Amino acid sequence: MESSNEGDPDSSLFSNTKISLKGPLIKSGSFFVVEIVSDIEKCHSLWQEFSPQRNLFDTWEFRYAFYQGYQFLPHFLLLKRNSENLALLPLWFDEDRKIYTWFGSDWQEEVSFFTKDLNLIPFLISLAPSPLYLNAISADCVTPLQNEIKFENDEPKYVLNLEGFKNHEDWLKTLKKNRRRDLRKDRNRILRQKPEIIINNFADIDELIRLSKKRFKERGEKTDWEDKRRISTFKEVINLGGRSYQPRMITIKINGKAAGVDLVCLFKKTYFTVKCGYDVKNFSGIGNFMNLFEIDDAISLGMKKIDFLQNNYQWKNRWFQPVPLYKFRKL
Repeated sequence: MESSNEGDPDSSLFSNTKISLKGPLIKSGSFFVVEIVSDIEKCHSLWQEFSPQRNLFDTWEFRYAFYQGYQFLPHFLLLKRNSENLALLPLWFDEDRKIYTWFGSDWQEEVSFFTKDLNLIPFLISLAPSPLYLNAISADCVTPLQNEIKFENDEPKYVLNLEGFKNHEDWLKTLKKNRRRDLRKDRNRILRQKPEIIINNFADIDELIRLSKKRFKERGEKTDWEDKRRISTFKEVINLGGRSYQPRMITIKINGKAAGVDLVCLFKKTYFTVKCGYDVKNFSGIGNFMNLFEIDDAISLGMKKIDFLQNNYQWKNRWFQPVPLYKFRKL
C-alpha cells in the first residue's frame, strides 16, 4: 500500500526531499531522501524492518495498542538512499499536547533508535518537526551520540536480575536485615488471610482499574485511568498479546474481594510489570506480597529479569537496580 500523508500537520515539509549530507554511508554524488509515512500498514512494515525487538516496547503490537486507543496520526520519518531504507524515526502527533513524540506515546521505555548506522540519527532528528519530545532513550543509543546531540537525563527504570535465584528467599538474602524482615512480615500478614491467587483471568482488568483509581483518589492524586482512551489501550495490550509478547494477569482475592491485580507482559525472558491496582487500605502489605509472588512466578517461568519500569513511586529504588534513560527536546 502506498504511504499516505493526508492530514499530517507537517506532511509536506520534507517528504521526498533530496538532501546532501556527509556521513559514512554517503557515496560521492549521492543523496538521501526523507519520506514521511503516515499510512498505518506502511508504518507496520517499516517497524518490522527496523525494530531491534530487544524489549516489550520494541514490539509492534504493544505500540499498536496505543494507536488503537488514541488514534493519533503516525509521522514516521524514513531516511533512504536510492531504494535502500537506512533509518527510521517513528513518531506520532499528540493532539492533546500538540507535540511530536514516539509512536505509541511517551509511555514507552528503553527506546532504541531505528537505524543501520547511529551516525545517521543526528541528521534525522535535525529534520524532525517541532515541538519534539523523545523520552526514555536507551543508554546504548545515547553514549555514541552524546557529542552530537544534547540529551538530558530522564527518570531511570528499575530492574531485578533473577539469574542465580531459585526463589524470592534468595533475593531477600541480598537485602539488609531490617528490609528483609519487613518484606517477610508483609508476606506473612497476607498469607495468614489465605489469599486466593488467580492467573490469567483477563476480565479482571476492570478490577485493576477500579483499585488503581481508588488508591490514587485516597492519596488525592489523579490517575491516567480517568481517560477512557487509556483504558481502551490496555485492553488492547491484552487483546494483541500472543503474537510477540505474552500477557499475564495475576489476581489476589481475600475473602472473595480483590486485594490486588497486576498486568504483566512476558517478552524474551523478561517479566514486565506493566500495570497494577492494590487495595492497600484494607489489605496492608499487599504490594510487597505481590512483588515476592512475582519474583517466584518469574523464576518458575524461566525469566531472567523483572522490569519494574520507570517512576520510582518512592519505593523501587530501595529494592531494585536503576537503569539510566535519557530524553531529548526540540522546541
